[in-house]
Amino acid sequence: MDFALIGRIWPFFAEAAWVTIEVSMLAIILGLILGFAAALASLSRNVLLRWPARAYVSVFRGTPALIQLFLLYFGGPQIGINLGPFEAGVIGLGINIGAYMCETIRGAILSVDKGQTEAGRCLGLGQAQVMRRVILPQAARMMVRPLGVNAIALIKGSAIVSTISVLELSYTAHRYISSTYKPFEMFILASIFYLAIVTVFSYGVKKIDERVALES
Repeated sequence: MDFALIGRIWPFFAEAAWVTIEVSMLAIILGLILGFAAALASLSRNVLLRWPARAYVSVFRGTPALIQLFLLYFGGPQIGINLGPFEAGVIGLGINIGAYMCETIRGAILSVDKGQTEAGRCLGLGQAQVMRRVILPQAARMMVRPLGVNAIALIKGSAIVSTISVLELSYTAHRYISSTYKPFEMFILASIFYLAIVTVFSYGVKKIDERVALES
């Protein structure tokens, strides 16, 4: 292994790691927003809300994230959607992970005993108040870990944005392979940064889960 080479180029990988973090975190936030909205819509009695939400989940869970990203970035201009690589990466990953987060949130809400809803209604709370004050606080402790797993999967899967030239870790590794002809060192270095990001994020999820459990 060429440690001298690694010592020279690791700062460039550190910059790329920051891009990976930015893309991943923004996509996670977008995914949470879409997932939460879709979960509530899919549980609605209104067909105009329920069916579009379920169609969204089926389509984006049933097709490859890479194809979705290509449709958005390469196909978007044909229908007037012109996005840069970074924006397309964030939106593409966010929409995709949102479909998975929707099912996680929906499952957590459905796991709360129906008696809780009936008790809330008996206290004079409206449907929205029951959801906000009774159901969601109880569902939160059951959805933190699964949502964390979804988010970690997104971080590791964010490598696909390299295919649209986002300057993240995988793209940087491929770029240096073409000039150094040393793929082992490049991918080892990229793996170390991915591992560091995932480890820190996993620790954060664990702490949030512990806090939610104590407050529940």
